[in-house]
Amino acid sequence: MSSHLALTGRPLCSPRCVSLDEAARWLYTDAPFGLLAHGTGPDPTYFYANRTAQQRFGYSWEEFTDMPSRLSASSQRQDDRDAFVRSVHEHGFADGYTGLRRTKNGEEFWIKDVTMWDLFEPAGTSRGQAAVFRDWSPPVQPS
Repeated sequence: MSSHLALTGRPLCSPRCVSLDEAARWLYTDAPFGLLAHGTGPDPTYFYANRTAQQRFGYSWEEFTDMPSRLSASSQRQDDRDAFVRSVHEHGFADGYTGLRRTKNGEEFWIKDVTMWDLFEPAGTSRGQAAVFRDWSPPVQPS
């Protein structure tokens, strides 16, 4: 939440969240958007996916947090996804992205109105990147 606020100037959590515990619960269970986060390294793995993201992609918590984030997009969509991830890394965050992603069963769907940002610990150590997708469209036929 602090990285999002510092980079975008906007809070991630609902204003009614008054404690960190309450914010964490709201983001995981009640947020009306998908929230994902992956770590650092050459092939980063997700370490967080809220319930909205789990439902939309069709993966359980255990499946999500054992999956390289690149697998959220089909091999035909990797160039687009990789360019977006690089842009975020270069600028700290990006808003307004739309891209095709893939569910567990292979159906593609559009994620829309995406904000992605770099995650930093208070000491400045990079922890990876997080993304919020606020809209999505029904699945389309895989290409």
